[in-house]
Amino acid sequence: MFGKAFQRRFALTEEGAENIRKGTFWTVIVNLVVMGGMGILYMMMEGFIAALTGGKPLPGPWVILLLVAGFLILSYVTHLEQYKATYGLVYREVRKVRISLAERLRKLPLGYFGKRDLADLTETIMGDVNRLEHVWSHCLGYLYGSYISTAIIAVMLFAFNWKLALACLWGVPVAFMLLFGSRRISARNSEDTKAVGVQVSDGIQETLENIREIRATNQEDRFLKELNEKIDRHEGKMIHTELTNGLFVNAASVIMRLGVATTILAGTGMILSGEINFMVLFMFLLVITRVYAPFDQALALIAEMFLSQVSADRLMEIYDARTAEGSESFAPKGHDIVFDHVSFSYDNEQVLKDVSFTAEDGRITALIGPSGSGKSTCARLAARLWDIDSGMIRLGGTDIAGIEPETLLTDYSMVFQDVVLFDDTVMENIRLGRHGATDEEVLAAAKAANCDEFVQKLPDGYNTPIGENGARLSGGERQRISIARALLKNAPVVLLDEATASLDVENETKVQGALSRLLTGKTVLVIAHRMRTVEAADKIVVLSEGRVLEEGSPEELYSDKNSMFRRMSELQAVSADWSI
Repeated sequence: MFGKAFQRRFALTEEGAENIRKGTFWTVIVNLVVMGGMGILYMMMEGFIAALTGGKPLPGPWVILLLVAGFLILSYVTHLEQYKATYGLVYREVRKVRISLAERLRKLPLGYFGKRDLADLTETIMGDVNRLEHVWSHCLGYLYGSYISTAIIAVMLFAFNWKLALACLWGVPVAFMLLFGSRRISARNSEDTKAVGVQVSDGIQETLENIREIRATNQEDRFLKELNEKIDRHEGKMIHTELTNGLFVNAASVIMRLGVATTILAGTGMILSGEINFMVLFMFLLVITRVYAPFDQALALIAEMFLSQVSADRLMEIYDARTAEGSESFAPKGHDIVFDHVSFSYDNEQVLKDVSFTAEDGRITALIGPSGSGKSTCARLAARLWDIDSGMIRLGGTDIAGIEPETLLTDYSMVFQDVVLFDDTVMENIRLGRHGATDEEVLAAAKAANCDEFVQKLPDGYNTPIGENGARLSGGERQRISIARALLKNAPVVLLDEATASLDVENETKVQGALSRLLTGKTVLVIAHRMRTVEAADKIVVLSEGRVLEEGSPEELYSDKNSMFRRMSELQAVSADWSI
């Protein structure tokens, strides 16, 4: 019942499935103990009726008190164990699932995130796990426990009197057949609700990210109208889904409750025919209250369990995604980066085609070319942020496809045009470059990156919070913090992707000064559109339409009148003259 298929169906770990098994066991015990309480009540009533009608002595009060006390103690102990098994253990499972999800996401290649809607991914991590948490803790153990305990009680009832047992229990399988028959409808409604919910999240995220552009273009009314329409669609779909599920659940509950009427009718007829006495009918009516009680909740739980299947499938999609595996040990012989007949496709569109070049150890290699030629892709492939389709990339003679990405990245520092900062202090944002670095080491890296100039003007210096993604800093200031991180890490390989493209001349000069300190003695792969940025490069690799068009030193390429490098340099020179 709780094998591998069960684990996949509800996105459980092996330990989580074992916890559900424990919860099921204690739910069975609790239901049987409570049914035992009905037995005590039956014995007491039978004793009182015998005393009233047959002249027998009343049951001793101490016997009754002892039985009741024993029942209460046993009920308390079993309910406590059931709580621990269903809630305590399962909540620990939720913690493990969240951690394992984070670990899984950490190991996935960046290409996976490029193909997934981030709002949809966030909904999976937050909303779907929350939904499954309730199913694990409130549904599975309780539901399967109710199945087993009811089956045990049903066998006993059929052995005692099959006619009354049939009258009592016929509605249970019919009610569950109705619910299971509605499973596909529930699943389809859940998928639709999830889809429109993601649209709402996308709309809110898009509006918040582009609020300045929306206001600048006077588009507030249009965006708010579209967002309200998405919210209304989500609300309508939720109402439709809950109404549909509610109709099936209530119909199943009504069908099951008809068992009370059929038990009374069948029992009355059997009393009149002399087959049973009143106490037998009384016993069955007591049993019905306990047989139906767990299933009242179980019916609603089954509907929730059906809805959770969509969440479990979305979670398993993350677990099933192929991770970038590799060795955790890495000892390269130098830090040459060699692209050997590398091809790469993204979303079935080929980006690189048979690319070969070498970025030599301790030298600066610049990748240039038109937009979309594959320059940034090469930088990301060199750090194994994505995996290539064919060919080989070697670092220091070692195929990086066999190295675990986190291990490989210890040898890389990266400075990109789009700097990512956190809502923390300047000091802690720089310290991300090397965990555990001392304040003195952080300050030394900051000074080398020319950060002192603007940090001294902040209210609390290096302890000043800079806002979400550095909102309180300029573009040049954010870029210098990024360079300070790279300086602090002091990795032998540096990747620069348009690090100064969006800066003004003054800030570019300051950032270039910081970069000169960072690049000394390193293997550098730099991507740039501005030719002045790559003038100091030791080697130029020109890419066009995903292929290496030409390579050589800046002087060699410029001396060739037909080279793309010379053509791009001259065009930019003309453009610069016009701008002046």
